[in-house]
Amino acid sequence: MAKDMTLWWGSGSPPCWRVLIALEEKNLQGYNQKLLSFEKGEHKSKEVMDVNPRGQLPAFKFGDIVINESYGACFFLESKFKSQGTKLIPDCAGSDNNCALIALIMQRVFEGNTLHQKMADVFMYNRRVPENERHESAFKRLKETLTTELQMWEGHLKKTPGGFLAGENFSMADVIVFPSVALLLRMGLSEDKYPKLAEYYKKLQGRPSVKATWPPTWKETPGQELLKDI
Repeated sequence: MAKDMTLWWGSGSPPCWRVLIALEEKNLQGYNQKLLSFEKGEHKSKEVMDVNPRGQLPAFKFGDIVINESYGACFFLESKFKSQGTKLIPDCAGSDNNCALIALIMQRVFEGNTLHQKMADVFMYNRRVPENERHESAFKRLKETLTTELQMWEGHLKKTPGGFLAGENFSMADVIVFPSVALLLRMGLSEDKYPKLAEYYKKLQGRPSVKATWPPTWKETPGQELLKDI
């Protein structure tokens, strides 16, 4: 099955990393993959645009099926290969406890999109906003909004046993959210201010699927301190 899959991805991109982790967790090693450079604009190449007209990564293809959204690709892999590898979403039938757990997983998964967006708003402010239109007060508000969001995730982790985001086992919530948490720590998020997020990061850092897919550019370059005052 894996040989029928192709993934176009970029190093350090949380959306790309989600799909890489999901493939590992579902024991789908051996798929075709193409690591592209954002800096060189390779995500805008004709090869990628033919698969994803938005020119964004990841781009994922399984046979004739194309899924270019990371959430969609991860959920597709779980649905298609439900009984293979790690069960990322439990079965609901016959168990109220499992249904409640599924609800929690879904809640954390889609909250992950909010976390990622608020993080990106801070990271990308200077890149997206022309210099003559930037305001320190606007950037400060974005950082305050991210701070509030991060405090919410600290609270989530305090309530969850086992050190995972939803329940006592690794789940789709972790597939989706961990890459964003890892990027936050790499960009200088204070471990002292956010001890639960730091603990979560360190716990999953050693997971085989995470180690196998660790962004190659992160191994070669140091992190930054953009978030040291968040």
